[in-house]
This record gives sequence, C-alpha cells and structure tokens, in this order.
Amino acid sequence: MVERTPHAGLGPHIRRYSGYQEYSTGPFRRREPATADAVLIISFGPSIDVFYPEKPACAGQRCRSFFAGLDDGPALTEYAGSQHGVQVDLTPLGAHMLLGVPMHEVAGRVVELDDLLGADGRRLVERLYDAPGWAARFDLLDAAIAKRLGESTPPSPDVAWAWSRLRGTRGGVSVGTLTEELGCSRRHLARRFREQVGMPPKLIGRVLRFERVTARLAREGVARWADVALDCGYYDQSHFNRDFREFAGITPSEYMASLLPGGGGIAADEVTSVQDLTAAAA
Repeated sequence: MVERTPHAGLGPHIRRYSGYQEYSTGPFRRREPATADAVLIISFGPSIDVFYPEKPACAGQRCRSFFAGLDDGPALTEYAGSQHGVQVDLTPLGAHMLLGVPMHEVAGRVVELDDLLGADGRRLVERLYDAPGWAARFDLLDAAIAKRLGESTPPSPDVAWAWSRLRGTRGGVSVGTLTEELGCSRRHLARRFREQVGMPPKLIGRVLRFERVTARLAREGVARWADVALDCGYYDQSHFNRDFREFAGITPSEYMASLLPGGGGIAADEVTSVQDLTAAAA
C-alpha cells in the first residue's frame, strides 16, 4: 500500500489517495464499517464483490471501478487471487461536486464508474494504469480532480458550514445547535443534507463520532471500553455498543480481533459469496 495526501488545494474535498496491490491464495474478505467518507475505487485488475450482510434484500454486486456512497451500515468486500488499483477517499461535498449527482441517489449503493462518468471515467482509468508509478498516478489524480471540481457547482454555504462544524467537532455538535447558528429549520437543513451529503445531519454526526472511536482504536488499541466510550462522547457503554453493532456489524472486541496489520483494514470471516446473496435476494 502507498498513501499520499492530495494537493493542498483539494484538501476540503479529497482526504486521501491509497494505491494498493495484493495477492491471496483464496477468496479474501474485508469488513467495511460505516464511514463519513465517500469512496472511489479505480481498479487495474480483477473485479471485487461487494455485498451487505445487514441488508439481505440488497443484492450483491461484482464491480471493477466503482463509487460507494455513504452508508449507515457495514459492507463486505471480497476478491480472489489479486487486486490492484487506487482508492480515493472523498468528503461527501467533494463527491457531490465531482460526480454532479444528488448524494441521496448513491447513498447506501455501489455504482459503476462508467455509469457516473462515462467515457471520462474510462479514460481516467486507462491513464492511471499507464502512468509510470504511484507518484505519477497521484499527480494525475490531483490534476484530473482539480479540473473537474473547478468546473462544478460548489456546495451551498449553509451545508458547507454545517458539515465543517460536524467534522470539526467529530459529531459533537447537535442539530439544534446547527439550526440555531444557521437560523434555519431542521427540515431545511435535512433537505439540503439529503441532496449534498446523502445522510441527515444527526446520522452523519453519529457516524463521525464512531469514526473517532475507530481512529483511536487503530492508533492506541484499547485498555477499558468504558473509558473509550466516555472519551469519545457516548453517555454509557451500552450506547457505545449499540452504535458499534449498527455501524460495524460486530462488537468492539470482535472489531479489535479482526484488525489487519499495517492499516490493511478489517478481516471478515463470513463464508458467503456475491452469487449466493444475489440468488437469496431473488
């Protein structure tokens, strides 16, 4: 894995680039908890299966390059043999500008890059694949994303301000406080967030608080769950456990036991396949 921070001018919209190439001797699964980032996967290799263990009626998908919108529950990804590509982590407002679609239309979904960007997306994949190394690929992404963002409509000032407050407090500011400071109704703010973020402000605040927990666990490990819960803004450990189960699909202890070394994600041991889930949903 190779990571780089995007150009400083893209900082409000693009959080991280991650280049990856890995191999496995058999099917390998990862758990993808809920996150406040939208994700763009640009694949140079075989397809990846994506499915949702908490949503049995939602058919799994086999994808190559794709966009994953915000979700309030976990997903599983699976590949067999190898995978190779780039992951771009975007803020919701950055994704809204980059794609030019209402975010509620892609929330909780995986959408093929071709369906969103058409020929422009295909050309970007080809250029990235042909680039001579990761530094050149990241430079190319900086230029391509900056061009597209420069041609897009910026987010509305009220949503941009509310998002900044939520991100800056890691979900610690209430919706009531946001609407008072903005001088607008809850309904107005929820409608704007639905279009430009994809989640209501209260829910995205909860996800941001959960992200604070997972970032701490990855950085420090854990001594006492009750201390982690209180330090990260939960009123008790049962509240903390409920959010963990909802957003990750597993307990905090199971999460810690599943962390892969070197920032490699979270292993999942569910024995299933995208074909099985699609057949079950039908």
